[in-house]
Amino acid sequence: MNDKNQAARSAAGDSEALQYLTFALGAEMFATDIRGIKEIIEYAGLTTVPMMPEFIRGVINLRGAVVPVIDLSVRFGRAPTTLTRRTCIVIMEAGVDDEHHDIGVVVDAVSEVLEIPASSIEPPPSFGARIRPEFISGMALLDGGFAIVLDVQRVLSVDEMAGLADLVQAGPQRAAA
Repeated sequence: MNDKNQAARSAAGDSEALQYLTFALGAEMFATDIRGIKEIIEYAGLTTVPMMPEFIRGVINLRGAVVPVIDLSVRFGRAPTTLTRRTCIVIMEAGVDDEHHDIGVVVDAVSEVLEIPASSIEPPPSFGARIRPEFISGMALLDGGFAIVLDVQRVLSVDEMAGLADLVQAGPQRAAA
């Protein structure tokens, strides 16, 4: 069990439930602690930015702030999200220490907010997941199956994403040299 999941269990106790936003990506259900969610908006008004990694769809203007928007499906090594009328952008806060950034995440559909007892969240599987294991903080047992509980700080690691963007930007310059 990772430190974040263990801390959540300790803080909440095994009998208390934390609230999670559940959402779909393809046929899979995911969950994330609502404390990191700022808002959910309609997918619209996206401006593409050249020379960015494929998982960065672009940026949006959110009340005067430039917010990068990533395609979570591509971030997980899958095909880009197919836009439908249920596609939306979940604005999440990510960062470390005192530095926090708002990042938009494209998801197929938001499901609901659920209270999930800490005792219903199992450690992440050591095999079989189709996303990087460090992105998973646990597996929540729901009535209809499981939801993958994401470690948002790792999925949205600003340092890692900036490093990937630097590699993409350096690519054409290296080719020209």
